[in-house]
Amino acid sequence: MLKDIMSPNDIKSLSNSELETLAFEIRKFLIESVSRTGGHLASNLGVVELTLALHYVFDFSKDRLIWDVGHQSYVHKILTGRMDKFSELRKFGGISGFPKTSESIYDAFNTGHASTSVSAALGMARARDLSGGKFDVVSVFGDGALTGGMMFEALNDAGHSKSKVIMILNDNNMSISQNVGGLSRYLQKLRIKPEYFKSKDFIEELLSKLPLGSNRAKDTAKRAKTALKKRVIPTTLFDNLGLNYIGPVDGHDIAALKFVLERAKNSDTSSFIHIRTVKGKGYRPAETHPQQYHGISAVQSNSECYTQIFGKKLIELAKKNSRITAITAAMPINTGLSEFAKIFKNRYFDVGIAEEHAVTMAAGLAIGGFVPVVSIYSTFLQRSYDQILHDVCLQNLHIVFCIDHAGNVGEDGETHHGMHDIAFLSSMPNMTILSPSSFDELGDMMNYAINIHKGPIAIRFPKGRTQVKSPKFEFGRARIWENGGDIAIISTGRMLKTAQEVSKHFGAALIALPTITPMDSGTVVSAVKGKKLVVTVEDAAISGGIGELVSYTLSKNSVGVPVMPVAFPDAPIIHGTVSEVDKYYGMDTESIIKKIEDRLNGR
Repeated sequence: MLKDIMSPNDIKSLSNSELETLAFEIRKFLIESVSRTGGHLASNLGVVELTLALHYVFDFSKDRLIWDVGHQSYVHKILTGRMDKFSELRKFGGISGFPKTSESIYDAFNTGHASTSVSAALGMARARDLSGGKFDVVSVFGDGALTGGMMFEALNDAGHSKSKVIMILNDNNMSISQNVGGLSRYLQKLRIKPEYFKSKDFIEELLSKLPLGSNRAKDTAKRAKTALKKRVIPTTLFDNLGLNYIGPVDGHDIAALKFVLERAKNSDTSSFIHIRTVKGKGYRPAETHPQQYHGISAVQSNSECYTQIFGKKLIELAKKNSRITAITAAMPINTGLSEFAKIFKNRYFDVGIAEEHAVTMAAGLAIGGFVPVVSIYSTFLQRSYDQILHDVCLQNLHIVFCIDHAGNVGEDGETHHGMHDIAFLSSMPNMTILSPSSFDELGDMMNYAINIHKGPIAIRFPKGRTQVKSPKFEFGRARIWENGGDIAIISTGRMLKTAQEVSKHFGAALIALPTITPMDSGTVVSAVKGKKLVVTVEDAAISGGIGELVSYTLSKNSVGVPVMPVAFPDAPIIHGTVSEVDKYYGMDTESIIKKIEDRLNGR
């Protein structure tokens, strides 16, 4: 059946049994396709029936569908005419692994971070009402997203808003890893009470049939019925927020899903639909190990990466220093903390998808005499900008930010590239930024940051395993690797390997910046004096990066050598392999050599 589905209209005439057959075929296609290309598998297997029911009931060429995070939108993409493009999923020039408004009219909002969908949906609904539009707005989010404060801000607003929004909680008891916290326990209580939905319907129907009596008694009777309804019908947290809670509903029962979605569509008010699904549904390995099958790679490698080195070194240091604590925001495996969590249960804290809370809680731990190590991807650390500045830097607290996936991260694309951490951290008072170019250097930096440094400090390291052999780390010292020629090349982190190759081509001086801030201005200034050109090469956005920091340092020291920054543009960065993305933006060795030659030749 699947080969005949060219648009969502093609499923609207199918029976429930035919939709179930189609669901089986979609799962088979996903397993085969994603195994070849890599991508998010388990989360998409869990929403097959939900996605079919959504497209059966609604018309998302007119209605709006917003996927929270967006990594579970593969089935949506299949049904909206993109199945033939799945061989290029997440590949350079291919379709994204997340919703993109530039890709299809059916993608209503670009997403890549959690807890955003209800806010966006409510904004769209209010725009609709202000413009006199007539369409539905649907938000789909997971129970992991409910640990984010922004989601509760949106639900609180939606509870008193007159603009209709349909909110669907896809409850699979997982985010990337097992969900944690009080809300997770609360949802567990709701999951074991499937009679709630049926009893609510029954009681509402029963009360609607009670006679109101004479006209004179109608108001009194209505108030009595309302009071009785509140006493008899069980309420949930979501009801108490002012939302019309429906559920729990079996998220793999197409007939039940169609029924509740039709009910929500025909209602004049907002609905909060709680569905229960199984992450990895239909594929036993993914059902059994949903964490491992959350995101899979097309090319598996047994060699170590920076994340694993970080996790091992932290355990080594924590065995010797009982004040070390580790904090993650729902990503213990992805940030290398899963073994730490087993060994140091009392010193490990998974706060859920709540980066802002993670940082300010770390501030409390630091004031209490501990050394918090906060491990968060660069792209997600952006969410806690105010907390880092206000709660950490202004108080000059000793917190170690280990920033994983900094710079170009490849296939996950524009929402996940970590291009901006240097820019937003370097302007903060008391903040120090380190950038290793090898596994050994990362270990040295961690030892310094945890056991010696005072105040906030960040170590940014890349996804993967690119490294160069480097001498032992010395805090605050720039390193002169090569000294000669008319050109000086300054680099840091992952790009130091590329900078070495460029330096060799020109016979240029090469300066490494393992400590980005505070910059070793003395070494930098003496190394570039008398040069014709300084070239900075970095795995970050051009604004606010080391190019600007070096330019400022030279200007402050009255060194009039022109600076040519080589970095990623201030624009959304496309997806592809790391090397493909580098080449596209002129960040590979050959492209940088050509840029320098063009500059020297006045082109």
